[in-house]
Amino acid sequence: MEKFLLLKNKIKKNEGFRGEPYLDRLGYPTIGYGHLITKKETKIFKAKFSKKFLSNLFDKDFRTALTAYKKNFNYKKHSKNTKEVLIEMIFQLGIKKQKKFVKMNKHIQDNNMFLAALEMKNSLWYKQTPKRVDGLINLLLKRAYEKKR
Repeated sequence: MEKFLLLKNKIKKNEGFRGEPYLDRLGYPTIGYGHLITKKETKIFKAKFSKKFLSNLFDKDFRTALTAYKKNFNYKKHSKNTKEVLIEMIFQLGIKKQKKFVKMNKHIQDNNMFLAALEMKNSLWYKQTPKRVDGLINLLLKRAYEKKR
């Protein structure tokens, strides 16, 4: 069984699915399970596509997020929940925008998940997708809370 199957399914649920191009909440062209259509892809993604094709595109996007996570973070040090939070964050925002969460990343590095959660909540990202971020905050704090019991 695939190691990240539950995380992939959770991301798919959070993203939703559309077989044809649409504009996301911020007005960016998107397709499938939250695939951001780049300028180079605009000519390709004009019509409706099969779910299988777009699922393969999702898998590629997920691998990109996973690779970015491993390249930019000390993944051996993180709990499963912390890994999942960061990978989903990278999937949604991209690594460049995720790296702008300097204080949050520092708190995670210092294993202070409560302060990391506050940084997540005190962000434009939270205002744009509060339900999703709340879910990620709960996941991040769940591990921290369980450790202290």
